[in-house]
Amino acid sequence: MSDSEKGTPVHQVENAPNETQPEVSKTVDVVHHDEALRVLDNYTGDETWTADEEKRLRRKIDWRLMPVLCATYGLQYYDKAMLSQAVCTQSHPSKLALTNGVQQQAIFGLREDLDLLVGSRYSWTASIFYLGFIVGAYPAMVLAQRYPVERVASGIVVVWGICLILTTTCKTYQGIYIQRFFLGFLESGISPMFMLIVGSFYKKNEQAMRMGIWYSCTGYVSVFSPLINYAFGQINGGVSSWRYMYYFSGALTILWGVALFFVLPPDPVRVKGFNERERYLLVARLRTNNSGVRNTHLKVEQIWELLLDAKFWVVFSISFLSMIANGPISTFVPIIINGMGFTTLNSLLLVMPAGAYAGTMQLLFPFLAYKFPGIRSYLVFIAQMGTVLAALLLWRLPLSSTGALLFACYILPSVGAGYAVLMGMQIANTAGYTKRSIASSGMYIGYCLGNFVGPLVFKKEEAPRYQSGFVVVVVTAIAAGVLALVYRMLCMWTNRQRDQNGTPEGFDHAYEDDLTDRKIHSII
Repeated sequence: MSDSEKGTPVHQVENAPNETQPEVSKTVDVVHHDEALRVLDNYTGDETWTADEEKRLRRKIDWRLMPVLCATYGLQYYDKAMLSQAVCTQSHPSKLALTNGVQQQAIFGLREDLDLLVGSRYSWTASIFYLGFIVGAYPAMVLAQRYPVERVASGIVVVWGICLILTTTCKTYQGIYIQRFFLGFLESGISPMFMLIVGSFYKKNEQAMRMGIWYSCTGYVSVFSPLINYAFGQINGGVSSWRYMYYFSGALTILWGVALFFVLPPDPVRVKGFNERERYLLVARLRTNNSGVRNTHLKVEQIWELLLDAKFWVVFSISFLSMIANGPISTFVPIIINGMGFTTLNSLLLVMPAGAYAGTMQLLFPFLAYKFPGIRSYLVFIAQMGTVLAALLLWRLPLSSTGALLFACYILPSVGAGYAVLMGMQIANTAGYTKRSIASSGMYIGYCLGNFVGPLVFKKEEAPRYQSGFVVVVVTAIAAGVLALVYRMLCMWTNRQRDQNGTPEGFDHAYEDDLTDRKIHSII
């Protein structure tokens, strides 16, 4: 596996390891080697394949895997952003509280019911969710490595659906704090698990595009979910209207969690619906990744190696700094639009293009990374600069500049496109199953820390402009963009070291799980 950020296209592998195949099943050491060796060592057919055959197989994987990941991640974002899916109705923006979802509470009554009108309680309702994410990310990934990932994912989704329904039992702000923490704890493992699944099914040059496909659902869900929640807000029943939202989303999540057990493809070794030939190709074609497919044994030495890897900490820092901008994206954009004097429904409709833009960019940037090798770090940088431009406009322009401010609101989510590319870059450049698992969790912890800090830097007395908050966004987005270029330089240095040693990229250790990206001699 090349540790290169530049993502040079992996050459077509026409021949898998040419080993003598026995007539009976061989015993494979899966402690030190990848489980994929079971498939390779027990296959007795033709070990070559054509580009067309691989293309058909890749298309089959896409149709089996991508809809499941998209539905799950879209549902997760809908659930966790429930508090931010409507627009405030108050006529005086200065009276608005700051929260991940404050903008809907005048309609649905959650602020009044749970005594969240005091001080910054709503901001903490938004932030505490990501504390749960931080605490839950590592345990979830340990479970996903030790046990079948489809069972872990299914169980997590079912329990978080139950947690959503239990939101309706909250009577005080302390209760919603507890509920939000545990909801974050339960949802924390989904994104890292999906990163691992994509890494185990696709080649390095295919991964960024697939990451972008399921991650783009965070934008596209935001197009129609406000309308769904607004409809629930119009129900006049025996309970507050916001509770109907949680009954619906919780029940839907539980049903999907049960279905996930049967429809989520776990890994190429155990996936159903593929014949022996297809299963062999699923595994053999990934030899060029030099990162293996699956190993259930947690290796402490790989964790220590990750903690000493400078590239990991650069990616972690980019995740943290870039996600601080997610505070205004998920919380304050509707408040800003409402502060321009638009009605409730018009404010709701005017928020929706931001979701469409975010989803489209989260698809476009990974596609560009796939089509034009060597530009991934530049794409992350460009995405950060888009957010910098938006934050500058929102900070400096007067409220009378309605068109320019709306434009700024719509391009503010540019940061998400860079994060979609960053996920693929992290997975592609990390070998060793334990190291890759923990790296995915670590990157997501950075994501959570940024989302935790984001809402807290926006002060309610500055509504609807939040000047100091957007200053923070400008500074952190610039820093994240610079670090993306630092990551590129680190990878270029690694490649030069490898080339100077005369050890070009090779694949002799593709399924030897004891070897990580720093130990394979062709990587350095």
